[in-house]
Amino acid sequence: MRTRLAAAMLALALGALGTGLRATTADTDNLWRSLFDGRTTAGWRGFRQQQMPAGWQVVDGALTRVARAADIVTIDQFGDFELTAEWKVPPNGNSGIFYRVAEDDDVMWHTAPEFQIIDNAYNEPLKPVQLAGANYDLHPPSRDATRPIGSWNAARLLVRGPHVEHWLNGVKVVEYELWTADWERRVRGSKFKDFPRYARARRGHIGLQEHDSRVAFREIRIRELRLP
Repeated sequence: MRTRLAAAMLALALGALGTGLRATTADTDNLWRSLFDGRTTAGWRGFRQQQMPAGWQVVDGALTRVARAADIVTIDQFGDFELTAEWKVPPNGNSGIFYRVAEDDDVMWHTAPEFQIIDNAYNEPLKPVQLAGANYDLHPPSRDATRPIGSWNAARLLVRGPHVEHWLNGVKVVEYELWTADWERRVRGSKFKDFPRYARARRGHIGLQEHDSRVAFREIRIRELRLP
């Protein structure tokens, strides 16, 4: 009797554990949300605009810059988050993913840091801080982790308080801390030195850059993080 009772209690405990694990997994999955449904431009608009610029269209399931337009941003704002997206550019393609975008300036890059997206064989010589995966003009990528031009590349952007990581195709290529002495030194030596609101926002929009070339994005997902 005792053996059967112990076995039954063990089975109940394991069942409860399994249920708990499934619930935890489901809860984790539910933290992620899509920022692009693959069919429409819902959830996006032009930077400092109410509407979506006509130059951005959904093409073959990807949010694509197809003609002269403007930078675009999410309608929602985010503070601390993990973002994943796939991107593709043609030869000489150039764009970027921006975070904590504020709209108190006429130009998006005056206010927000950029995960650089570019063809590394660009038709103009590139500095290391301008290569794909860089924190544009401030931190170069540790190596070239891009896939052949015309392929889909996987970007991951982790932003938690002042801590930021750039991942490209599974490789962490950049890691930095906002607002430190090193950060301020780099900003003073960059093109952002004349923009006092650059990278000061603790919360803002996700932005995609229009840079006079075709670029496509898909599988754009985000999960908000809580600071410990």
